[in-house]
Amino acid sequence: MLKLGIVGLPNVGKSTLFNALTSAGVLAANYPFATKDPNIGRVNVPDDRLADLARVVQPQRTVPAAVEFVDIAGLVAGASKGEGLGNQFLATIRETDAIVHVVRCFDDDDILHVMGSVDPVRDREVIEFELALADLATVEKRLDRVKRSAKTGDKEALAELPTLERAYEFLKEGKGLWEAKLNAEQLALLKPLSLLTAKPILYAANVTDAELSGEEGPHLLALRKAIEASGELAEIVPFSAKIESELAELPPEDRQEFLATLGLESAGLDRLIKGGFHLLGLQTYFTAGEQEVRAWTIHRGDTAPQAAGVVHSDFGRGFIKAETAGYGDFISHGGWKGVKDKGLMRQEGKEYVVKDGDVLLFRFNV
Repeated sequence: MLKLGIVGLPNVGKSTLFNALTSAGVLAANYPFATKDPNIGRVNVPDDRLADLARVVQPQRTVPAAVEFVDIAGLVAGASKGEGLGNQFLATIRETDAIVHVVRCFDDDDILHVMGSVDPVRDREVIEFELALADLATVEKRLDRVKRSAKTGDKEALAELPTLERAYEFLKEGKGLWEAKLNAEQLALLKPLSLLTAKPILYAANVTDAELSGEEGPHLLALRKAIEASGELAEIVPFSAKIESELAELPPEDRQEFLATLGLESAGLDRLIKGGFHLLGLQTYFTAGEQEVRAWTIHRGDTAPQAAGVVHSDFGRGFIKAETAGYGDFISHGGWKGVKDKGLMRQEGKEYVVKDGDVLLFRFNV
């Protein structure tokens, strides 16, 4: 399951977004630190293909993929040193796959900004600085232990030490680890520390209704320019917390019509999840049988045994083959029997790289 941690300054639309996405009734108020406890909610991944598969197979149940959102208290300058309420909850988002940084990109005199003015570029830097200092504390503790072990000639410590020292040099300057340009081997060494600034960032830019269907405003353009200039690999997803709140109050059947009246094709939720999938290199495959049609989330490039292991570790360990059909063929020919009759069902082995939309039936032996 994709897990996204939501961060941002107070009053930028974090909890309003979380509330709208999950319909969880989270407190959203126009004053700092309204969210005193971390909120966790799960949202189904919207995918029209799942309904099509269910229509063909007529299963007992249909299970979509899900995304877990974790919302913590608004961070402020000094959070890493105990200011505000954010620091005590940073541990809650350490185990997430990516961070959603909600940034306010609109002016409104009726909504207070904790720093007095709207400036998404400054806000981005404040949050990154605080996350970097939080990571610094973690790296310092690990570095101290590894240095002691390295002095005894411990091979693992000697291998880890250069990477920790490089990470320390960037973090002590308040810089995120993405600026350190670490390679895959170095990132793997740091992975057990679950460092916040090593995670991919998805910027959720809270804009006015008009900007979603028209030209981007100066605040959003400034944010885009700053991210491009920095070289940070990140996704930017514009959304309107106001629109998402209104959508959440409507019956599901009325939401698309409401979006159409605003000139929008999709809700902020859909765009955030798609942005997260793209950022992390994720894709979806399906299993389809009489008991259940289900969507599964894997990484692009995963092989059939790796995809099977997502269903159950035994499936991956004892993998023999995967009976495979493309989504389009499966739908147009009426399911497994149709694709078999047309010779469109393939027998794929351990080297097969799963494609987005594949319908798979695993054969295994443990």
